[in-house]
This record gives sequence, structure tokens and C-alpha cells, in this order.
Amino acid sequence: MLRILHDTKYDFIKWWKTAAILTAAFIALGIGSVAFLGGFQYSIEFTGGTLMQVAFTQDQSSADVAKLRTVLENGGAKGAEIQQFGSPRDFTIRAQNAAGSAGAEVTSRAIEADLVKAVGAGAFTIVRTEAVGPRVGAELARGAYLAILISFFVTMLYLAWRFEWRFGLAAVIATAHDILTTIAFMKLLHLEISLTVVAALLTVLGYSLNDTIIIFDRVRENLRKNRKEALYDVLNRSVNETLPRSILTHATALAATLALLFFAGEVIRPFAWVMAFGIFTGTFSSVYVASPILLYIEQRWPRSIDGKAQPAGKPSMSKPTAAPARG
Repeated sequence: MLRILHDTKYDFIKWWKTAAILTAAFIALGIGSVAFLGGFQYSIEFTGGTLMQVAFTQDQSSADVAKLRTVLENGGAKGAEIQQFGSPRDFTIRAQNAAGSAGAEVTSRAIEADLVKAVGAGAFTIVRTEAVGPRVGAELARGAYLAILISFFVTMLYLAWRFEWRFGLAAVIATAHDILTTIAFMKLLHLEISLTVVAALLTVLGYSLNDTIIIFDRVRENLRKNRKEALYDVLNRSVNETLPRSILTHATALAATLALLFFAGEVIRPFAWVMAFGIFTGTFSSVYVASPILLYIEQRWPRSIDGKAQPAGKPSMSKPTAAPARG
């Protein structure tokens, strides 16, 4: 078995202030971007639009698809999405409607006119044209919000049952951090919010929670081995002990995500961007958010050893001389 970074003794927790400043600045930058540059861009699943299925008379290469996308972007269907549908000759085109009650009809005519300019009048046929309403997107948004809230609640219950409430609260705060940083990242890169991006965001939450649970599980084991060891030392030791597993897991997941990012095309690229950033921020939050928050909670509300409450001390997040362990 490949062995890397074994028996390391890095002091991760001492960098919590630097990490907190960096992540707070990044989130503030994203919020500022929303405040001064406007909100997010939404795909037609959320805003409504026109869906067209087009069949070409000959196979369209990737270069031709890129050409069509450029033509539509410069024409009457800005932000149009082109996806292969079935055979190499069939494609679906999604675009937001023009303003007014006849927006779908106007948009479909504009798309057809742009296609004629790009490939010629006899090079394609319009198989079907549909108006897509925003209802599906609204239902998905409500479902996404509900899923996030439920994940917070279930995670806190699970960790409170398996560990205790301190672990659950720290994990939920770390997950909230991942949501904020990922949303800020999406805004700064001007990623359009679509069904695939929402799916990527929910995947990031699960990925981050799993990473946090792995570290906290090792913390619990180490607390049982040495009940009087300072929690500061236990956290650092636990992160170091899970470091080889984390490096291999994250490197593998990142390699697959980068392959999607560079080679999967425009349609899947927003998903890959969010996933790539999610791997980074999920790892970051497990070490520099969840662990320091757990230490802070322990200093504020210390556990007891042999039935005697231990002094919490100042919540300075500095290395304690005798932090209480799990009772």
C-alpha cells in the first residue's frame, strides 16, 4: 500500500486566525460582488425559456457546436445552451425568452434565423419547439433549500448521537461555511445557476460532511485512548493521522473533476468548477473551521472528567495547558 505523509506532526490549529481572515475576506468579496454587480445568472430551468430540438443533415463536430454557440450568443439567443440529444445529428437548444407574452415564439424564430446564418437553410430541421416554464426550477429551489436544512438537522442529530452535540454543531457551522464560500465562488466566476450546478452544490455538502466526520471519528477514538490529553493536541493528532487518507482521496476526486473541467465540454463545465472548488473548501473547512470551532465550544462549555467540571478558560483558541477531554 502506498504510504505518504505518515507520522506527521504538523500544528494545523495554530493557523486558524489566518484561515479565518482569508475565508471571511473571500465570502465578503462574494457578497460585495452581489451587492455592487447584481445577483446571480439563472438558467431557463429557473427563469423559463424556449427549448428547441434540431436535427442536422450531417454530423456536427465539436468545432461546429462551438461555432453554433458563438453565433447564437452574438444573435438573438444570448446565453443559449446547446446539448447533443440522442444521435450525433440531434441537438437541443435552450434559451431564455424575449420579453413580452410572445417571447417563446420570438426566441424560436431568432434561433432559427441564427442557425440559417451559421449552417444554411437546408442543413437542419426543427423537430420540436417547447416553452419551458420556471415552475420546475422553483420547485427544485425549494427542494434544495429544504434538503440543506434537513441535512443540517440530521447531521447534528447523527453526530450528537454518535459523538455529542459539540461535534454536531461544529460540523453544521463548517457546512454553512462551505455553502457561503461556494456561492461566493460561483458569483465571482459568473457561473450560471442551473440544475447541474445545484446538484454540484449538494454534492459538495455531502463531500464536506464526510470529510469532517472522518476527522471527528478519529478525534473520538483518540479521546477514548487518553481521556486527559488536551483537545488542542487531540485535534492536531487526529488531522495528522487522517492526512494520508485525505490526500489520496482528495487527489483522486480532484483528478476526475479536472478531467471533466478540461475535456467534458461547456455543458458540464460549471458542474466541474463547483466540484473542484468544493473539494478544496470541504477539506479546508474540516481542518480550519470545524476543528477550531469544536475547540472553541470546548473552551466555552467544557466537559467533565470524573464528574468534576473543568474550567473553560479564555476562548482564545490558543493552545491550552490542560483542556478537558471527553467525559
